[in-house]
Amino acid sequence: MQIITTPIPDVLVLEPRVFGDERGFFFESWNQREFARLGLPAHFVQDNHSKSARGILRGLHYQTQQVQGKLVRVVAGEVFDVAVDMRRGSPTLGRWAGALLSAANRRMMWIPPGFAHGFYVTTESAEFVYKCTDFYAPEHEVSMRWDDPAIGIDWPLVDGQPPLLSAKDAAGLSFAEAPKL
Repeated sequence: MQIITTPIPDVLVLEPRVFGDERGFFFESWNQREFARLGLPAHFVQDNHSKSARGILRGLHYQTQQVQGKLVRVVAGEVFDVAVDMRRGSPTLGRWAGALLSAANRRMMWIPPGFAHGFYVTTESAEFVYKCTDFYAPEHEVSMRWDDPAIGIDWPLVDGQPPLLSAKDAAGLSFAEAPKL
């Protein structure tokens, strides 16, 4: 597995070794021994799978308790995936890292605990799957504004149109208001 660094050293893009021929392809998307060897978490408790249409933005979400690390990837379509550092005292607090993840490039992103996470769908639709290091706890979830100028995420919006948001995400907190971890 190749590791691609991002502007935030703890957020990593992972590129698996893919074996393919005229029949299709095979790759390991997660291997406990390999992740442990790389110093990444080797224990996940929950897998999630979502499908979204073009222009949907989900996030930026994180939990203040039962803080989750996430290993994310796309199995159909393409998304622009983003992690924002919410760790109090971190030298990269408030900075973001993003990457295009797609079924075609098979890249994954490791988002450590302490980061807000979101993604934007750039293709007709996308299916997004991710492993979590702790369980979902809606009572501890925070939604932060996707377009907060204090963070300045450069989202690749389709035709420059605003994204489609859930009511929860449309009412997200600013970075200044959002609790730090």
